[in-house]
Parts: sequence; C-alpha cells; structure tokens
Amino acid sequence: MSTETMKTEFKVKDYKSDLKPVWCPGCGDFGVVSALYRAMVKLQIEPWNTVILSGIGCSSRLPGYVDTYGFNGVHGRALPLATGVKVARPELTVIAVGGDGDGLAIGGNHLIHTARRNLDITYILMDNEIYGLTKGQAAPTTPTGNKTKSTYWGNPEPSVDPCELALSTGATWVGRGFSGDMKGLVELVTQAISHNGFSFLNVMSPCITWLGDGQFKEMKEKLTYLPEDHDPTRRANALKYTRETDVLTAGVLYEVQTPTLVEQLDRMKEVSMDGKPAPSTKEILEGFFPDL
Repeated sequence: MSTETMKTEFKVKDYKSDLKPVWCPGCGDFGVVSALYRAMVKLQIEPWNTVILSGIGCSSRLPGYVDTYGFNGVHGRALPLATGVKVARPELTVIAVGGDGDGLAIGGNHLIHTARRNLDITYILMDNEIYGLTKGQAAPTTPTGNKTKSTYWGNPEPSVDPCELALSTGATWVGRGFSGDMKGLVELVTQAISHNGFSFLNVMSPCITWLGDGQFKEMKEKLTYLPEDHDPTRRANALKYTRETDVLTAGVLYEVQTPTLVEQLDRMKEVSMDGKPAPSTKEILEGFFPDL
C-alpha cells in the first residue's frame, strides 16, 4: 500500500478491500467483519501497519476483505503465523481470525501456547458450533446431543467452551460477543485490539446454511450482558460465565495486565548485553551433559 494514500482520518471505506465477501447470505461473519471495520475506525489504525492472519474455513476468508496486509494460511495455523509476525515486527497491529473448528480442533494446541506466552495479538474466533465449509459436521463447540451430518443420533461428546479454555491457559483479555449485536461487538473488538497482551474474543456467529435461522433467533433471545459490578480482574469471576446453556452473556469477562512475550524478550536482551561475558558453547552443553 502506497504511503501516498495516507489520510488524516480513516473511514470504513478505507478498510474495505475490493473483494466482495462470498459468505452465505445471513452468515454471522458479515457482522464480525463490519464490527472490525468500525473498530479500526474508532482506533484510527493505519492499514499499512496492520496484519490479519487466518487458517482455513469460512471465517478464515476474512483477511481478503480488509485492506491491510494479510495472509490466509493452512488449517489451524493462524496463531503460529501471527506469533512469527509479532515477534519479528512487534510494532505492527497483529490480528488473527478463524472459526471454532480451525481454532479449537487442529489449532487448539496453538491457542494454548499463544495464550500462555501472552503475545500482543488479538484473536477473533467466530463460533458457529458447526463445521461450515466442510458441510456441517460436529465441531468442538457443538452442544452435546445436537444432530449434525456426522452425528445422526446426536453429538455424544462434551463441547468445548472457548472462553474457559482461553482463561485457563493464560489469556490476559477474554471477551464474548454476538455477531447480531453490532454496537456491543464493535466495542468488544475495539477493546480487544487496544489491550496490550493476548486478547481472545469469542464471537457467536450463527451458520444459516447448516443450522438455519433458528440458531440466530435462539442466540438473540439468550443474549444478556455482564452485570455492572462484574470484576474482570478475577479469573474466578470470569469462569462463572463459561459453560452457559440458557443464556449468552456478552462482555469483557477477564482483563489483567502482565508483561508480554516480546517485553520479556526485550528484558532478556538487556540482561545479555549488560557487559557480562556470555556463556561459552562448552558451558551451555555441560548444563545438559554434566559428564561432558
């Protein structure tokens, strides 16, 4: 992107690419990308200093619809890509996106380690409780008992709560939103990107094709918000709002500030360059092989 196109004030149109989304009409992901545009406007994020990365799936098409740098990788690998970008270029705004299958099945291990490292990355997971692109099989978040293409007699497995997983593995910002709640979702995306550390935003994003409009209606009816006295600095308080079935509580469940991985690495660089001699190769090897 040429710096000649730089503007003093960005509008939504400045973040839209020339590609038209090919999601199914009624897909919740339209709401997510719209909220992302508006959040970027609120933050006045420079497109040329932003990278959006994804894996494979319906929602992973999103980088192509935003006029920033972007990369559509392989299944489940959005976070390793984002990690590499952030460590190499920590000054960039790095956003990873994907679906619940991409992020919690084949990519579940990467969520765990990105969260515990507290990289300054925003991860937006679009959760439709089904595998959409591959024709409606049960996903990690599919509720127990639900009938899908791959579970004719009902899903026999317990479902994963994405927010509970992120909370348990070290994410320093965890939020939940609904793609049908544009005002609330814009605010959540704005806060997630603004957070210094690993921010995980689980967005309930209905799949009209495999689950019909009933899923959207049900989520809208269940939607509620965190009470005003909710203390997001206590993990135990946040965990109260996981594994919900009768309600869908939206808001910032958890938020704390701890050093990010890049900040920790910078401190190590300072220590290693304080004038003290570095250990020799022999000394390092002796740590592993004392009898060397």
